[in-house]
Amino acid sequence: MRGDVEWGSIPGLVRSAAERYADAEAVVEGRTRISYAELGARVERAAAACLAAGVEVGDRVGIWAPNSTDWIVSALGAVSAGAVLVPLNTRFKGSEAAYVLRSSGARLLFVTGTFLGTSYVASLRRAAGEGVGDGPLPGLPALEQVVVLADDAPADFRTWKDFLAGGEGVGDAEVRERARELDGSTVSDIIFTSGTTGRPKGAVITHAQTLRAYEVWSDLAGLRQGDRYLIVNPFFHTFGYKAGVIACLMRGATMIPQPVFDVDTVLANIAAERVSVLPGPPTLHQSLLDHPARDAHDLSALRLVVTGAAVVPLRLVERLRGELGVGTVLTAYGLSEASGIVTMCRRGDDPAVIASTSGRAIPGTEVRVAAPLGLPGEVLVRGFNVMRGYYEDAAATADVLGEDGWLRTGDVGVLDGEGNLRITDRIKDMFIVGGFNAYPAEIEQLLGVHPDVADVAVIGVPDARLGEVGKAYVVRRPGVTLTADDLIAWARREMANYKVPRAVEFVGELPRNASGKVVKGELRGR
Repeated sequence: MRGDVEWGSIPGLVRSAAERYADAEAVVEGRTRISYAELGARVERAAAACLAAGVEVGDRVGIWAPNSTDWIVSALGAVSAGAVLVPLNTRFKGSEAAYVLRSSGARLLFVTGTFLGTSYVASLRRAAGEGVGDGPLPGLPALEQVVVLADDAPADFRTWKDFLAGGEGVGDAEVRERARELDGSTVSDIIFTSGTTGRPKGAVITHAQTLRAYEVWSDLAGLRQGDRYLIVNPFFHTFGYKAGVIACLMRGATMIPQPVFDVDTVLANIAAERVSVLPGPPTLHQSLLDHPARDAHDLSALRLVVTGAAVVPLRLVERLRGELGVGTVLTAYGLSEASGIVTMCRRGDDPAVIASTSGRAIPGTEVRVAAPLGLPGEVLVRGFNVMRGYYEDAAATADVLGEDGWLRTGDVGVLDGEGNLRITDRIKDMFIVGGFNAYPAEIEQLLGVHPDVADVAVIGVPDARLGEVGKAYVVRRPGVTLTADDLIAWARREMANYKVPRAVEFVGELPRNASGKVVKGELRGR
């Protein structure tokens, strides 16, 4: 049954999961283990506290915190109170967080205490401590309250415990009455783009879009009751929040949030918690496979991996299946402006299809490429998953969303005869070598086949004769002595001359944002 019809809204889903899977483990975080019934009760208490704090339907509520039980409870509590959730990237600096809070007009913010040695409250004070507002951060006049998800908070901020206590006078009937005001057309969240180019923009998504998209995702992935899902993908990203928390609520799977990607912790968690589901970027799975202590951990429960990127080496798919015995390995493609999901492979697809494409359009959507079949062009998407628009930005919305409903993704791709989509690049990453269009992701895929290459990113750099040529930043596999000349000579045998990088720089790791995407602007800046 379609999720948006079955549950009506996200609080409807939370209540249904609390009843249907009452005694099953919902969240495991360290020594804390809570059942679905307990999670439902905690979310209702958080929703009551939001009502007591004056949250109205449509108010924007920000959350700036790493993956944790408190993130799940506070976020779902806010959405259950009718708020529009605005998740903030945990890698943001104070000024970047302030920009998103200001742009969205957030009235309430949930923020972590200290994370990775950084006080988020202090960084916000530096960025927005001065201004005309009379709230805790005068530089953000719309922001009335900041709740620190910790046991202590500065004088003009609230602790999580104090915030929850504020809701004690609000009864269950009032909370459920508010939830009944919400339906599929109510806005559920504004997901700000990762901002690898220019200022982040907020994609506006509804309850119905979220529920329908992740019911489809859960069906295609084969997520099921009893699965134990290690959520390393950050919750501020659709892949973490929706393919993680929302999908688990739909199926009664156990959520195991991990706040930081650390391969030793991933291995320990998989073994200790009998993890069966591990979505994430290819780099996560690559580092897992290559870890020297991998064989010391029991990874036998792992059965489902969903990954996605322009480059997924076929060898990675084969190794996950062969070395780890993972029964289902799938690739997918999505973007914030299309609810995070556009295409997905199907169980049973050939490994070559899974590695070389992102699968076919999900049910209820259309995908086309602005070029003849088999040739690269901009990927266009139309369907139930396409955002309503960018929040309060009509001009930016008009740039990407036509009146006919087709969304211009800014990604370059190729469709094959079966409708499988292969993403070849971002339009702005393409460079032109002596008149030939060169797509970095395609070159990266080819270089990634070299047995000594662990990770690679390619950019265009100026060239006096050809206009631009490729430069490759390469992470070697441990213990190998690959040289730039070796790799360039190998590339000349494997790809057309205009695609061959003219320079190779070896690096310890590639710069990535918290969504796992390589930050090419940083490479260009070098």
